[in-house]
Amino acid sequence: MKLLAKFNLILLVIFGAGGFLISQVAYSFLIGNARREVLQQAQLMLASAKSVRDYTASDLSPLLQQNPGHRVHFLPETIPFYGATTTFNDLRKDNPNYANYTYKEAALNPTNPEDRAADWEADIINELRNHGAPQIMNERPTPSGRSLYIANPIKATQECLECHSVPSAAPRAMLAVYGSANGFGWKKDEIVGAQIISVPMTVPIEIANRAYHQLLFYLVFTLIVAILALDAGIYLFVIRPLRTVSDTADRVSRGEKNVPPIKVNGNDEIATVASSFNRMHLSLAKALKMFEEG
Repeated sequence: MKLLAKFNLILLVIFGAGGFLISQVAYSFLIGNARREVLQQAQLMLASAKSVRDYTASDLSPLLQQNPGHRVHFLPETIPFYGATTTFNDLRKDNPNYANYTYKEAALNPTNPEDRAADWEADIINELRNHGAPQIMNERPTPSGRSLYIANPIKATQECLECHSVPSAAPRAMLAVYGSANGFGWKKDEIVGAQIISVPMTVPIEIANRAYHQLLFYLVFTLIVAILALDAGIYLFVIRPLRTVSDTADRVSRGEKNVPPIKVNGNDEIATVASSFNRMHLSLAKALKMFEEG
């Protein structure tokens, strides 16, 4: 095996082992970073949904309730749950990056049965009620894989009690649609539900994989450039000078006369070898001359 091939083999082993370790550490970092990125986006969505809920409850709902038609036909636009959910669904339609995000305002005792909390959502609501946590972030298993979720509590405000305290206080149009069996008995400042955004773990994993593949591309590209640069340096500063010494030694060994001395550049190890060879060549030439004259 030639010297350059040996150097390349050593470099491949060193760079390969180092690149493997770097890629493994980087992948763990990228997964964590992608997870934080998804959670930050989910938090922004929750904040946006809360703003819609607050606006609906304090500004939009009172105006719509003054509409005479609201007493006859129930307008879902007066419900904060409806406004936040509709806005979020519109956001998903307009932005494909959020297509995998799901939003639900789950309640333990909702007026609309579609808003009733599933078992795992009820566990989150009870945890928010029992521990008073401002927010819960965690993962949970699903039939399609693990899912990341973030949940904020929903407290019953004074505006909520206008429809959810007792059936007699609720608008007749709402009772005509949903009846009087559910969605009542709420108390002021009680946590009655939760805003929950769920994201499949495939979303941050996909983000991390894209970044990881880019990292691997740049690592391999850097490895190739580094090996080519080192090969060029080894050839120019090691192999070519050694080849000159070898060729000159062959000419001397074949008995050629007037072989010029090797040009010495610098004071490194290769230059030392060339100088030593020149001295040996000179001594050999003198010895041959003396032998011929004798």
